[in-house]
Amino acid sequence: MAKVAVGGFQHETNVFAPHKADYAAFERRDEWPPLSAGQALFDRVAGMNLPVSGAVRQLKARGHDVVPLLWCSATPSAHVREAAFERIAAGLLDALRTAGPLDGVLLDLHGAMVCEHVADADGELLRRVREVVGNRVPVAASLDLHANISDRMVEQASVLEVYRTYPHIDMADTGARAADRLDFLMRHEMARFPSRAVRRPDFLIPLSWGCTLIEPAGSLYRSLPGRVRGPVAGLSLACGFPHSDVEEAGPAVVGYGLDARAAERSADDLLAELNRRESEFRGRIYGVEDGVAEAIRLTGEAAAGGPVIIADTQDNPGGGGPGDTTEILRTLIAGRAPGALVGIISDPQAAAQAHSAGRGAHLDLALGGKSGFPGTRPLRARFRVLNLADGQFDATGPMLAGARMDLGNMALLETGGTDGGGGIRVAVGSKPVQTMDQSMFRHLGAEPREARIIALKSSVHFRNDFQDMAAAILIVAAPGPVAADLAELPFQTPRLQKMAGRRG
Repeated sequence: MAKVAVGGFQHETNVFAPHKADYAAFERRDEWPPLSAGQALFDRVAGMNLPVSGAVRQLKARGHDVVPLLWCSATPSAHVREAAFERIAAGLLDALRTAGPLDGVLLDLHGAMVCEHVADADGELLRRVREVVGNRVPVAASLDLHANISDRMVEQASVLEVYRTYPHIDMADTGARAADRLDFLMRHEMARFPSRAVRRPDFLIPLSWGCTLIEPAGSLYRSLPGRVRGPVAGLSLACGFPHSDVEEAGPAVVGYGLDARAAERSADDLLAELNRRESEFRGRIYGVEDGVAEAIRLTGEAAAGGPVIIADTQDNPGGGGPGDTTEILRTLIAGRAPGALVGIISDPQAAAQAHSAGRGAHLDLALGGKSGFPGTRPLRARFRVLNLADGQFDATGPMLAGARMDLGNMALLETGGTDGGGGIRVAVGSKPVQTMDQSMFRHLGAEPREARIIALKSSVHFRNDFQDMAAAILIVAAPGPVAADLAELPFQTPRLQKMAGRRG
């Protein structure tokens, strides 16, 4: 039996987003638990689809003594405040010192965290962990598929394991896989694999087209298990998160081998396949008016085939969007879109007003548009309050399985209709949240399958629970910091400027 410390610190940083993440952002419960330490960590993540959950379960199944450190995450945003990073990192490192001596460490990281004072925050955290445990203790880390894998991360960690699905339905599986790699190293008394290799293509992958439910990402990621065999001990592909605007942002291949050349050969082969398929990482992006017009047109053709889904990709809170822009909603109203359902718009003031007014009330609201993001403004309209809820419910889709949601006061509003209905329904919440689970609507009494058009604040994760019902999916670029066309981002990093221009 080995003694293994487990913890995590997750943040996906979009430096173009309007707000930064302070310490309170990591203390807040939304779709994931709040900052947790000690036994509370294990209690809160038990049964959830998170890497830390899968890691703990797998390590215990292998008979190891698992020691909790600290785990936290925050909704994607701009930079993590220096004070927040230092406070959380200090807590994790203090717990690590108290837990020692250790046989191994496993960390649940994102891989695209940028702080006010350090660009490669994940690499810096791994460096500090390594400083505490020394070079003879193996340190494994699970990473998001959108990790920006730096040379420092590869140098400091013994092994990195990246999600293989987007939507990320394999988070717990990735944690378990990282635990297996760590177990191998501990059983063979190895601090590292004999060889490792990092390869980076010279192009960027837009968020919407890295989805593993479509090509080319689908077959690339499905090929990974078959490539890890014989002397190849591990192989990962990260699509990267260009919106972090750091030097090593973008796709990366990382391989590990049991002989001097295995890692290089496996990484080179996967890089060659990635480069061969570069031109496939693109697709149709609609403007707001064209996208809404196409959705309305398609409802006439596909009324019996399920709703047409509009992905409001650029205001995706899962990528740093504020979740409160209203341009798609405004255009749906102007076009008298039939049977439209929109959400989740983050507006705690509007939600509070609806709760004060009560079900059935009519009220004038300035909905959304309060984040100050350029190009958006509040939608001023008269709404009827169809339903109210407290925002606490269990998620039901594959990705959020086991998650207990806490979105604050929520309201289902209707505008453009009469007392008998017929208007456009809008789900409003009190926290920014990516709309990726049907339970977010059902909590308010709205059945997504009965809508003809659904406008979702999401880039890809909505597909985990909505794709199977959709007659069509349209990627629509409304205002927001999660740019669908990477050439539109004002990159400050010369390397990214060059690559974004190439893809433009």
